[in-house]
Amino acid sequence: MAKKTVALALGSGGARGYAHIGLIDELERRGYNIVAVSGSSMGAIVGGFYCAGKLEQLREWVCGLSYLDVLRLVDLSLLSSGAVRGDRVFRQLGEMLEGQQIEDMALPFTAVATDLTRKKEVWFQRGDLNHAIRASAAIPSLIMPVPFDSGNGRPSLLVDGGVLNPLPIIPCVSAHAELIIAVDLNANTPVPPAFQASQQPSAEQKQDWFDSVISKASQWLDSKSSEQANENLSKLEVINQMFEIMQSSLSQFKLAGYPPDLLVSMPAEACEMYEFYRADEMIRLGQLVAADALDALEAGTTSLYGKRPG
Repeated sequence: MAKKTVALALGSGGARGYAHIGLIDELERRGYNIVAVSGSSMGAIVGGFYCAGKLEQLREWVCGLSYLDVLRLVDLSLLSSGAVRGDRVFRQLGEMLEGQQIEDMALPFTAVATDLTRKKEVWFQRGDLNHAIRASAAIPSLIMPVPFDSGNGRPSLLVDGGVLNPLPIIPCVSAHAELIIAVDLNANTPVPPAFQASQQPSAEQKQDWFDSVISKASQWLDSKSSEQANENLSKLEVINQMFEIMQSSLSQFKLAGYPPDLLVSMPAEACEMYEFYRADEMIRLGQLVAADALDALEAGTTSLYGKRPG
């Protein structure tokens, strides 16, 4: 018997978004037919690459990134303002996407961003895919906002879709799939016992790198001291924690208004949102959690990681 069609809503959550790849793996392994995808932030990146037929290229790249590789990709020239441009990362993604236009992709796709000027969501369903995912993933305090011209003469600045909609379920409704599956990356669920995290960089390794960053930042910024640069780094950590709490709360509102057929809950404690060097294990986590959630769905029950809201 043919498996059901699925519309996927992939949530935001920084590096935990690699788990979306594992969930897609498990859906395909079981024969589900994914017919549409919407995403915010990392959900937009993974979803966009999947709909473009380039998910394996993304997987190969991110799984090859070490801790130092990730740090080298960060553009530090704007450290004093508490933000980076992200040019190096999105240049690499753009090379893989090769000018892909959203309307030409095999599957319908929606990337959700936030318009700071108009204080509303922006849905990208046409146009350049790399521009769309860059806007959707412009994490406040970390990635610079993306300029946007809506055509009415009033320019806007776009940031992470998770600011207003960390779990974009509504775009999935028009797909008329048999199942809408939403993936929450900020869930207060425990890490599965079968999941084993790899050894992380030591505190000494991280401090050595931060010391080198501060030294370079001080050289670039004549009017700034190393103490000020260090203070900015501390502020980023606090802002990121606040952003994660906000996303978790907003997700609950979205779920109450538009409950999916299955909510897959990825444990937030498994990974910090900035640990982008942990792709392999986050993909494994996604496979584990998805397997548990889909087992429950197919048995007509619920589980710790797979629920039917409403």
